[in-house]
Amino acid sequence: MKTALRLAAKARATASPNPMVGCVIVRGKTVVGRGWHAKAGGPHAEVLALREAGDRARGATLYVTLEPCAHHGRTGPCANAVIEAGVARVVAAVRDPFAAVAGKGFARMRRAGIDVVVGDGADEAARLNEAYLMRVRKDRPWIDLKMAATLDGKIADRAGRSQWITGAESRRRVHTMRRESDAVLVGIGTVLADDPTLSARNGRRTKELRRIVLDRDLRIPLRSRLLDSERAPHVRVVAHSDASARKRAAIEARGATVWTTKLWTGGRVRPSWVAKRAAREEVPVNRLLIEGGGDVAGSFLEAGLVDRAHFFYAPKVLGGGIDLARGLAPRLLAQALPLTLEHVRRFGDDVYLTLVPAGGRG
Repeated sequence: MKTALRLAAKARATASPNPMVGCVIVRGKTVVGRGWHAKAGGPHAEVLALREAGDRARGATLYVTLEPCAHHGRTGPCANAVIEAGVARVVAAVRDPFAAVAGKGFARMRRAGIDVVVGDGADEAARLNEAYLMRVRKDRPWIDLKMAATLDGKIADRAGRSQWITGAESRRRVHTMRRESDAVLVGIGTVLADDPTLSARNGRRTKELRRIVLDRDLRIPLRSRLLDSERAPHVRVVAHSDASARKRAAIEARGATVWTTKLWTGGRVRPSWVAKRAAREEVPVNRLLIEGGGDVAGSFLEAGLVDRAHFFYAPKVLGGGIDLARGLAPRLLAQALPLTLEHVRRFGDDVYLTLVPAGGRG
């Protein structure tokens, strides 16, 4: 199963909106087939492993990180392929909660006389597919919050300048996070201050992830780098339903999409609406990365919609500027939002912390 999990992780940046799945077929003590699902529409892990194993799959044990599918999508049911190959035993890490599967794959294989065992490597498999499982179970993406701050919790100076608080190694890590996400979200303040591209660079390769901009009054400049001909088709601007129809038309003429809603309070949109809207895109967003600013960070923390926080702290002190979570309502110490520390690492001179909500995820 550990090998199957390593295979699945090869598609960390490419499998979405599908889950990452790895498969290993063992006959006796010999591995006779391996496979992983690389991208939506491509062959599933089980099919690739069975193809490699050929006749050696008959009577063998198949290890897979997620329940084999039982429905016709862009590919045929993997459960049927497993049965037809004569596999004797299936060891699966976790059940697939997707409604078209949801135990049906296991049931079909058991009816065919296959010994099915579920649970080996379950924790690792669930962590690997945390974003897919969140979307399927709760109709929203897994939400990561990334913030870069000084030691006194400032994400920009008093003039709004934030480039650069952290060092080059931390910024390279952020590009890895973007590549592993489906969409990145920022507030209009970040766009106006930095005119970012929000790209996901990987050497010479660039992944065109979706960019979501929270912009109640459609203040985004038409000359913004996000609205150039290359990036605009991947941009979603979230505005109030009463925002300027003329500006909306101009933005859409550039190729971007404008989502509108009345669910705004002051300058803040309801975070749960944005999350569900992203999950219901034609190509659903499994993993959403929030990159600022402080108002956006605070509102999503307040709503209980941050599943993991990624804080990069630089060894600097500003003494004034924009607070990391200024959108969070002030509270007494006893009412502070508790987070559980998962991981600490250094990137150059910066300290990188990953934390999860202490009381569980929303």
